[in-house]
Amino acid sequence: MDYNIRLTNIHDEASIYQLYKEVAKHTGGIARLEHEITVDYIKSNLQKSMAKGICLVVENPINPKEIIAEIHCYKPEPKVFEHVLSDLTIVVHPNFVGKGIGHLIFSNLLNNIEKHYHSVLRVELIARESNHKAIKLYQSLGFVIEGKFENRINNQNGTFESDIPMAWFNKNFNIKS
Repeated sequence: MDYNIRLTNIHDEASIYQLYKEVAKHTGGIARLEHEITVDYIKSNLQKSMAKGICLVVENPINPKEIIAEIHCYKPEPKVFEHVLSDLTIVVHPNFVGKGIGHLIFSNLLNNIEKHYHSVLRVELIARESNHKAIKLYQSLGFVIEGKFENRINNQNGTFESDIPMAWFNKNFNIKS
């Protein structure tokens, strides 16, 4: 099946909101709980990503108005981090998990950065320790594990788990860009 991957625009806000609400119903993926997914949260991510980062979506091939995956990252505020894209988040609709869409949109993001974002040296993300499938995907794309944040995630059931910080490095980085 052919999937259309494109840059996000402000008109995608409602569809991205619905996607995040659906993904947040399932534990073990994104850190936010369903009630923490708000219109303001989505709007803030879109604004930051469109202003100083990148945000891509995948459209449902049967219903292009429905977004089935989204990925975004953006530059942190301090100037000392101007070479970094951080706060990376990827979500794939539960009905489309396991179909290669996560790999597809992630590869597209990294290729886009290599081609058009030469001022970006590193892309950062943090993965839940128990999300072995995601960590394996990130490593297959060239991300390296940089440490471990012990007991950072409260699983809301009396248990805690670690977050795993990971980074990918842009081979086309040019400090003069």
